[in-house]
Amino acid sequence: MPSTLYFNGTILTMDAQNSSTEAVLTEGDRIQAVGTEADLRARRPADSQEHDLQGHTLMPAFIDPHGHFPDPGFIRLFRVDLSPPPLGDCRQMAQALDRLREKASATPEGDWVMGVSFDNTSILEGRMPTRAELDDVSRRHPIWVIHASGHNGAANSLALERRGVNRQTPDPEGGRFGRDPETGALTGLIDGLSAMGEMGDTDFLINRERFWQGFDACRDEYLAHGVTYAQNAWTSQAMLEHFASLPADQDPGIDIELLPVGNLEPELTTHWIDPNWPGNPHFTLGPRKLFTDGAFQLQTAYLSAPYFRPTDPDHPCGMVYTSQKQLDADVSKLHGSGLQIHCHCNGDAGAEMFIDAVEKALHAHPRTDHRHTIIHGQALRDDQLERMAQLGLTVSFFPAHVYFWGDRHYDTFLGPERAARISPAASAERCGVRYTIHNDASVTPTRPIHLAHCAVNRTTASGRVLGEDQKISVLSALRAQTIDAAWQVFKEDQRGSIEPGKVADFAVLSRNPLHAPERLTDTRVLETIRNGQSVFAAPHAEQEIEHI
Repeated sequence: MPSTLYFNGTILTMDAQNSSTEAVLTEGDRIQAVGTEADLRARRPADSQEHDLQGHTLMPAFIDPHGHFPDPGFIRLFRVDLSPPPLGDCRQMAQALDRLREKASATPEGDWVMGVSFDNTSILEGRMPTRAELDDVSRRHPIWVIHASGHNGAANSLALERRGVNRQTPDPEGGRFGRDPETGALTGLIDGLSAMGEMGDTDFLINRERFWQGFDACRDEYLAHGVTYAQNAWTSQAMLEHFASLPADQDPGIDIELLPVGNLEPELTTHWIDPNWPGNPHFTLGPRKLFTDGAFQLQTAYLSAPYFRPTDPDHPCGMVYTSQKQLDADVSKLHGSGLQIHCHCNGDAGAEMFIDAVEKALHAHPRTDHRHTIIHGQALRDDQLERMAQLGLTVSFFPAHVYFWGDRHYDTFLGPERAARISPAASAERCGVRYTIHNDASVTPTRPIHLAHCAVNRTTASGRVLGEDQKISVLSALRAQTIDAAWQVFKEDQRGSIEPGKVADFAVLSRNPLHAPERLTDTRVLETIRNGQSVFAAPHAEQEIEHI
């Protein structure tokens, strides 16, 4: 097994002491030793290789604490990207419809046309497309446009027919079908995961061949940004089968944590998978996933007080996806089975439901170190964070919202006071709650350095600082995507820091990110090392920096 000595640069270990070291010695896919360059040179095998860092910074490779790998690859290869600025250039409805029309003209009649990353809050018209507009694009193709949040979409008549929805179809719990208030006719809008059904799954329209094509494209993107451990955080049975199709002896080039849909249990564990599933060591079954609410952009995140400027007078505080009774039962079932839970809770009322459910489950089935996790937790209050600390709950925040939607949180969704507390990571630190930060790809792209910038500098797209007292240090933001992210899914003994015995996964950065926090986005990944092998190298040092 070849050995490699890394030296002549800043090395950030992310260990418990946040120590820096002169050199790292690896053997094969593991870290063998850290210490002074002289000592490791004396200890290394005679045939070991050298990796001169040339003054750059070495740190643990990034870990994605919450995302939907390989959905970004599916978007790039198979779907119509309708992203508005700053990610794309779709600014008005006509542009979106023209792109869908172009796709339809190149698609066989009867096949689906799927648009993604549409954002009603960023487009000139301030709304989703209508059924009539999508029918005008094509009546010979089912057309489905899903919102950037993944929590609603718009369909044409043929897509509604394929979904089995007509004007007599009742709204399901936690979802609704848009209807004209005067005639009751379907508008094409479909709100909520229960209403969207399979059309809301990230693997919608993905067969085995497309899955692996999208996988490869997404893997290459993640590696280019220093990420070697990713997540599929809503793994349907079909998606589990796709992952399981890789032979056990093949290396997919990246490691993935799979979070099965919570309602697959207990059948998933007791009947469908065996103890050795999924067989390939690079795919790991992780927490089970639940939901309480929707998204802020759609005003379906569930709040304890009304939205600053409500768009739905019938639901001024948002929309709950489940009842407290059902959530209590789901949490009790999973917790009682010894499983970890990640629960999507955007609004503070949605989070309160989950906190209450965990407290009841712990009373019925006492258990230490469960690490149940609130996903997003964007509106968590201090009293909730204090309860979470007492109950052993953790959270993964979504600070990319500060940049991408922060101005609309300020003036529309939450208002100035609540917007200043969005993704309150500094409050979590003060309350003793360990946390991570994420991009929720493909909602926002996996860009760990830019994500750290969002949490550290908290500037919106317009340059407004959103919550000075919620800023965290660069070190905290990096730990939240390395050792803390490993800890959150019980992998801290294997990865997340540069310590002997751990996986040799590293990112080489162009500069020390701990210096000059305001320059974080001037930092780029020069090289990604996975299992001791270089898997990405920037084409040339003078390459223009990608800020997002």
